[in-house]
Amino acid sequence: MPLKIIENFDSSFTLDPEAKESLFGLLKNEAFLQQVAEQVKCQQVEFTELLFQPVPYSAATPKGMPAEFEPYYQSPEHAIINVPPNFMFKAKIFNPSRLCAIYRKIG
Repeated sequence: MPLKIIENFDSSFTLDPEAKESLFGLLKNEAFLQQVAEQVKCQQVEFTELLFQPVPYSAATPKGMPAEFEPYYQSPEHAIINVPPNFMFKAKIFNPSRLCAIYRKIG
């Protein structure tokens, strides 16, 4: 079975304001922030309110993310996580099916 090479992938999306508010509340929950901080081995983290949809790997997107987010991937002051599927479900976000969130490391 040959591989299908995707030249362009539209990673843009918009969230319903209520769904966005619900999701941000979950991503800013103190217990979840502590869990993320433990995983990335720092004192605490802060949600930057930046989200992106993962994209297929290509020559233009070698990290699997839109190019404008790659500086965060390379930054030691930031962490990128997959938004937990149960958060997406609780916030009633079904499209896109996957999102990544960017956190700032503190301490």
